[in-house]
Amino acid sequence: MLWEEHVVVSLDSDTDLLAIDRLMLHERTGGVALKSLDEAGRNVLAPGQVFATMDHIVDTFPGRSDKTLMPTGTAFLTAMREGAHRHGITLFDLHDARQGIVHVISPEQGIVLPGVTLVCPDSHTCTQGAFGALAWGIGSTEAEHALATMTLRAERPLDMRITIDGALGRGVTAKDLALQIISRLGSGGAKGYIVEFAGSAVRGLDMEARMTLCNMATELAAFGAIIAPDEVTFAYLEGRPFAPAGAQWDAALAAWRRLSSDDDAAFAVEHRFDAADVAPMISWGTSPQHAIPLNATVPTALSLQGSVGQADYDRALAYMALSPDMPLLGLPIDAAFIGSCTNSRISDLRRAATILKGRRVAPGLRAICVPGSTQVKAAAEAEGLDRIFRDAGFEWREAGCSMCFFAGGESFGAQQRVVSSTNRNFESRQGPGTRTHLASPETVAASAIAGRIADPRVIDGTEA
Repeated sequence: MLWEEHVVVSLDSDTDLLAIDRLMLHERTGGVALKSLDEAGRNVLAPGQVFATMDHIVDTFPGRSDKTLMPTGTAFLTAMREGAHRHGITLFDLHDARQGIVHVISPEQGIVLPGVTLVCPDSHTCTQGAFGALAWGIGSTEAEHALATMTLRAERPLDMRITIDGALGRGVTAKDLALQIISRLGSGGAKGYIVEFAGSAVRGLDMEARMTLCNMATELAAFGAIIAPDEVTFAYLEGRPFAPAGAQWDAALAAWRRLSSDDDAAFAVEHRFDAADVAPMISWGTSPQHAIPLNATVPTALSLQGSVGQADYDRALAYMALSPDMPLLGLPIDAAFIGSCTNSRISDLRRAATILKGRRVAPGLRAICVPGSTQVKAAAEAEGLDRIFRDAGFEWREAGCSMCFFAGGESFGAQQRVVSSTNRNFESRQGPGTRTHLASPETVAASAIAGRIADPRVIDGTEA
């Protein structure tokens, strides 16, 4: 329904020109798109529907400035700032109290809303489908086209429903659920599809957990992900700065309540999961699909039943310095990272802080926490969470993407083993030669304390 409502014209049997309601930009690509627009002699068609932030390249060290660790980073920041001001685009600049990771601040500000189309030159834009929006990632050239026309050409995806019923167990999170789904379906398991997450377990998640689940849909190669909006969604959005208010809120609410799939809706593909079967997960290789329960061992190539090719399997094990049937629990680590558009919201920090309180990270281990937005950072500090992280030995940073990826100029060391709450564990994703294990913030916190990969349900040898 959302797709059809936004079709401007059908270009052929597989492709439509869609109206775009919201366009989010960040400094890594946004300034480039605006510069290209200027060089072509075009204007931004609807600057009130375009929002920009500084998140990808900015340093996250306290006292930061436009000077970045990335050699050309300052130019990206300057280009974004000048372009946004020139075209009248709302910019959440470096020292703006609203600044943060694009997929964190858009919901915070009420920019994403049920029923809208929202695009951003970032592959994890599907995060925002958690609000019942049609949200997907685009490239810089597409961003330029959207700026000029507020339309985009898109191939019509097929639909897939992933139904998750039951309840997640103690110490099991939406991140674990996402890794379980990806490990089962594979990194290309939703290519060409838009995924609707449904079922009692999904309805039982709060909005921040729903965002984590939708965020990881791009690791299935999905076009996007979506969750039908409900009272949980509406309660989160009410009163947000860019959300409707007054009579407009009432009218919007009436429309949003109709945004759900029919009970008898048919999907091209259906998958079902039982939340009770999900355990705390961790990745073993160099793809998010290379994930196993914490208490499992590294799978053999044979046990993967061809879902991972032999050459890819051998390369992943060699890169990660692991071997078949090797347990991951107890494996020594060098660093721990909590952050990214996947797991850097206030609920993520609260859960990690519960584990860290009164404890210290292992000697010699580097531990970093980067809040997803300046508002998340301020909320955490108002609750005293920053003191818990600092007292435990974590670095407490400013908001940004940071070491989710290496483009910001900062990295972990070659062959260092890192447990990370981020979304990707590709070769050198967190630095040249860095070995990344994806996990929940709780698992990151527990592992930081232990100095080795640890189960967040068992702290200091006792049940947490």
